[in-house]
Amino acid sequence: MPNAFVTGGTGFVGSHLVERLLSRGYEVTCLVRSEAKWLEGLPVTFVRGSLDDPSSVAASVARADEIHHVAGLTKSRSWDEYRAANVDATVRLVEAAAARTTPPRMVVTSSLAAVGRSDTPVADESTPLRPISLYGRSKAEMERALVPWFDRLPLTVVRPPAVYGPRETDILTFFRSVARGVCPVVGRGDVPALSLVHVSDLVEGMADAAVNPNAVSRTYFLGGERQYTWHEIRDAAAAALGRRVLTLPIPPALVQPLGAVTEFAGGLFGRYPPLNREKAREIRFTCTMCSSAAAGRDLAYRPSTPLEQGVADTIAWYRSRGWI
Repeated sequence: MPNAFVTGGTGFVGSHLVERLLSRGYEVTCLVRSEAKWLEGLPVTFVRGSLDDPSSVAASVARADEIHHVAGLTKSRSWDEYRAANVDATVRLVEAAAARTTPPRMVVTSSLAAVGRSDTPVADESTPLRPISLYGRSKAEMERALVPWFDRLPLTVVRPPAVYGPRETDILTFFRSVARGVCPVVGRGDVPALSLVHVSDLVEGMADAAVNPNAVSRTYFLGGERQYTWHEIRDAAAAALGRRVLTLPIPPALVQPLGAVTEFAGGLFGRYPPLNREKAREIRFTCTMCSSAAAGRDLAYRPSTPLEQGVADTIAWYRSRGWI
């Protein structure tokens, strides 16, 4: 059986990827700091350590046929923390892979946030990277740091947009609001505004990218079947919850003040909320839609989860866990 080494395997996307690889007959090794979390009970080999430790990284990649680098920092107030987790750690992993006599196939997860400001509403792989947030900047710098390695490693970069599905905790905030009967919508809700991909479609594309020779030395967006309006997302959530929903329009100019207020309020309780100043700046100015046409052409990427089904399944899972 082929062996896949996965970083970030205990997280939302990473745990779904591990399950997909296991279903394809892989042996899977995961680097974990402490708890197995969503991987508890799965036939996975755990290596205790972190990407900060070169010895644990080298041991982890020693027998891997594929490396899936999903780990990353998504929330922080510090640029130094973002750089260390998303840029330096990625380079360290790439260096360990390149040190092998036969380097393994490698797929690195970036983000649509790396694009930032865009002159077109729907980004593709030719769109320049002009990130807005510290998170987006860290992903853009990570991608730039990988460019010299494209000639030395069988490497692919994938950029998901917003991802939803069981275990996700950020978009959960939106669904909880709808469950209370209120749907906040920034700006117009009746025009395409968001690329949204169900986690099952995303991990299928990630796993396929690792075995398709067309993907080597390439970067791909892996989004949903199309672009969605907020009203479509609202209606799918309301139907799944069996609720009548009041739409609360939020003027775009209020998003950043709201982000500042919620970040301050969260700080009083020692929390960094999903809507913070960084996220508000992304909502206000960053590109939120992408085209997966290149992945469809080169990798036969075909996201197949309809929005209504994906939202219903996600909300059913949240309810089963008492999250909603």
